[in-house]
Amino acid sequence: MALKVAISHKTSYLFDRKVNLSPHIFRLRPAPHSRTPIESFSLKITPEDHFFNWQQDPFGNYQARVVFKEKTEKLTIDVEIIADLKTINPFDFFVEESAEEFPFNYSSEIKQELAPYLETFPSESNTSSRSLLSKK
Repeated sequence: MALKVAISHKTSYLFDRKVNLSPHIFRLRPAPHSRTPIESFSLKITPEDHFFNWQQDPFGNYQARVVFKEKTEKLTIDVEIIADLKTINPFDFFVEESAEEFPFNYSSEIKQELAPYLETFPSESNTSSRSLLSKK
């Protein structure tokens, strides 16, 4: 059974005098590769006199780059989303043969991509963590 939800979020900043706002990047739009279908999305930013461009980061996530033209005493960001929450089977995937047993045997290509995540540190830096884990 699908469930539709509306999400609304508003943030307001009030300044005690007119200020120049530097360019802002807002990451409030759902990713295009999300499994949850987005039926509608709206992003309203005041002051309304601004330049607005949609960009994508290296991971395909949307980000709004906003450059404000004039000084202002107030900044408001208003986001509304309607999402269709469909039931998703979390076990609807295949396990590659190389991942059936732990520790995994990665191909050299994958190992190179995962290098930052596979890096380990000397044991003395992990002593506090190990002492916490050994307590039961």
